Amino acid sequence: MGGGEIVNTEHAIEWLISQSTMILDKLIHWGTSPAFYTQIGLIVAAFIAASILARFARKSTPFFQTEPKDGDGFLALRQSLFKLQSLLFPLLTIALLGAGVQLSGAFVEQNWLIRITQGLSVVGLLYTIATRYISNPLLQNFIKWVVLPIAVLYVFDWLDGFITHIDSIAIEAGNIRISLYGIARVLIFGGILFWLGRLSNNAGQKAIRKQETLEAGTREVIAKLFQIVIFAAIFILLLQIMGINLTALAVFGGALGVGLGFGLQQIASNFVSGLIILLDRSVTVGDYIELDDGRTGTIRELNMRATTLETFDGKDIVVPNEQFITASFTNWTHNDNLQRYSIEFSVAYKTDIDKMLELVKKTVRSHPQVLSEPELADAEISEFGESGIDILVEFWMEGIDDGGNHVDADLKLMIWHVLKANEIEIPFPQREVKIVG
Repeated sequence: MGGGEIVNTEHAIEWLISQSTMILDKLIHWGTSPAFYTQIGLIVAAFIAASILARFARKSTPFFQTEPKDGDGFLALRQSLFKLQSLLFPLLTIALLGAGVQLSGAFVEQNWLIRITQGLSVVGLLYTIATRYISNPLLQNFIKWVVLPIAVLYVFDWLDGFITHIDSIAIEAGNIRISLYGIARVLIFGGILFWLGRLSNNAGQKAIRKQETLEAGTREVIAKLFQIVIFAAIFILLLQIMGINLTALAVFGGALGVGLGFGLQQIASNFVSGLIILLDRSVTVGDYIELDDGRTGTIRELNMRATTLETFDGKDIVVPNEQFITASFTNWTHNDNLQRYSIEFSVAYKTDIDKMLELVKKTVRSHPQVLSEPELADAEISEFGESGIDILVEFWMEGIDDGGNHVDADLKLMIWHVLKANEIEIPFPQREVKIVG
């Protein structure tokens, strides 16, 4: 056995030496061939020409010469064009190498070395764009760890073999086959689709909400329907990428209907309620809402599941859409932005009521945010209290007296000053105690 193993080892060594010698001879023969020198010459010529042309473009183009300063017209556009000058050399190199591929194929019938160089130049260009011009970390990492490796595999013509290999790593159960390639394809293309869908959705909704010719409620309805269409299309495309036959969704739809009837009933109810709210326009973005439990806020977002109220102290109240259908609420500003408020205080019984009421009316109507028409700002006797005469002041203003407005607080201070200046007493509760015996 020992002698046989020595003989086999010697044969293996001899075979390796012969193969290495043959490969070395081929490399020497190819390295001294006219095809090699032609491709090397075209590659060097492409780099030199790209460098000269890029330098000439920088010197002859005005927006490449000096960096734009503040105050220049179209500042953002000019700054972007100025930054693009670093891409002139790689772009020109790729273009000239493409021409070199055609020339080398026509004269020496070989161009693979130039094609590899061109592919590596494309990889370098993608890396430069990812590191210098893309600020989004997620997109930057996607290009670095997904796009660049795929580009390298494609340059060296390894991509098809790599795909075949990872597709062979699979789990099969009956008619279901899940491969590593299928999972990677779904993750990559699904991420791209949802990213593009989110960008399209945001841009589309902004464009729709800028249409001032449409009512606010109509804009919201169109924006939400646009959102539904975008993500439905993404879902269908993702199913196609996964290789799922859409006809099979009929059975899935029936099962989903049963699920909605039980586990997803509340979600479905809020979704349908959101559609009803958008269509009947009972509330719109910007309305000031008071809920049945006393919480108040301005509607900032109308979503398909819930509505977001923004309070004046910076908090968000997320209200399920179903509550706007099944419960009562007060919409302060839907049809009319004018609001009426009241202030109550007391004066002593010895007060000259006629004079006091005129002073209070004049003071209230002098506030810049109070509507000064006589019938919209008034003061009158409310009740005869135990310690004094109760006075009711009513006034109208435009908007909500909260957050940015402090009309109620301003008027109370103004009334206090005018009462004090005219020596009008505001009584406080008093009790008379008699000691018997």
